[in-house]
Amino acid sequence: MTAITKFEDLIAWQEARKLVSMIYKITSDGLFAKDFGLKDQIQRAAVSSMTNIAEGFDNESTAEFARFLGMARRSAVEVQSLFYVALDAHYIKDESFKAHYDQARKTQAIIGGLKKAILKNSRRSNKPATNS
Repeated sequence: MTAITKFEDLIAWQEARKLVSMIYKITSDGLFAKDFGLKDQIQRAAVSSMTNIAEGFDNESTAEFARFLGMARRSAVEVQSLFYVALDAHYIKDESFKAHYDQARKTQAIIGGLKKAILKNSRRSNKPATNS
């Protein structure tokens, strides 16, 4: 396994980046582009997911990294919820909703998995050594 030395190596960050790209593309057209409040909110939520991963990666403690991952995960969930608003307002069609919602869900799930893994590894490394 290759050591992760920068946040760009994290699959969670890569998936969040894809989500941001997808959102900027879909919010630049049609009625979605004209709803400045929703457009701004969904873009901010997606960007928050991506940047919290990066910011947390640069923290000096596992607990802080996990806290930032929690914020990143919640931002991805916010994106999922906001896509319902876009769907209900008829800014996007069902197939577009599904693709974007699924990317947000994938991002959220990967971030959650990363958080669990780092917390598990942290607990494992904090156990006192035992003499056998």
